[in-house]
Amino acid sequence: MIRKFEYGQVYRPDSEFIADGTELGRPFQDIYFATEDGLLLNGWFFPADPNAKRSDMVMLVCHGNGGNLSHRLDLCRTLLQLGVSVMLFDYRGYGRSQGVPTEEGTYLDAQAAHQWLQKNGFAAGHILSYGESLGGGIASELAIREQVGGLILQSTFTSIPDVGAELFPWIPVRWLGTIKYNTLSKLPLIHVPVLVMHSRDDGLVRFRHSEKNFEAANEPKMFWEINGDHGYSLKSDHDRCAEGIKRFLLMVEAVQVQPFATAK
Repeated sequence: MIRKFEYGQVYRPDSEFIADGTELGRPFQDIYFATEDGLLLNGWFFPADPNAKRSDMVMLVCHGNGGNLSHRLDLCRTLLQLGVSVMLFDYRGYGRSQGVPTEEGTYLDAQAAHQWLQKNGFAAGHILSYGESLGGGIASELAIREQVGGLILQSTFTSIPDVGAELFPWIPVRWLGTIKYNTLSKLPLIHVPVLVMHSRDDGLVRFRHSEKNFEAANEPKMFWEINGDHGYSLKSDHDRCAEGIKRFLLMVEAVQVQPFATAK
């Protein structure tokens, strides 16, 4: 019962799509690719406009714990407006992807997406790892296991036990929990530009999580305060979110990124 409760709080996949990639009115690919352990995952790839200044850069989006990739079109639209390509993918067990989500499994899923981008012409240093909420723990791990050009953490917690202890203070979460996603411990190992975005109005993941994450991150780094509740910042404060990401892209472009990420 404890494991079922833990699993149900961390992973909330949905197999029903609420939107289609064609709704953005631009070219896209509905893709499938395999993980190292043999599962088939589904993703959407949106190429940047060919004449865009940043057409050689791509945002690899690791989404949050609920729904599926079809719930992230607002984020996709915002990123595409900045002139980069965008790849969304569903973890195992989400959307049309095979399998059942686990912590290590989601790390393998992000690596498989990263490998797909390289096979399709993107240099590893031009792949930016974007993590939304739970996805921040996955995007951070990706920045350790693979070369990336930068890391964005949007509304990301320090770790699952930390946020669990806040949400369920009557349960000994730190003692019972097996799912970690310890973003805070990963950040000192990452040596690429880092953007941390969070809202003080976030009622699920407290603002202090991002303050601690930012403190743990290496330079160059940037903190950008956004508005709105957890998961709604892009809808309630689109322009400010876009401005923060745009400034971060300028930072990335100013840094000659090398494969600095240190192995665990």
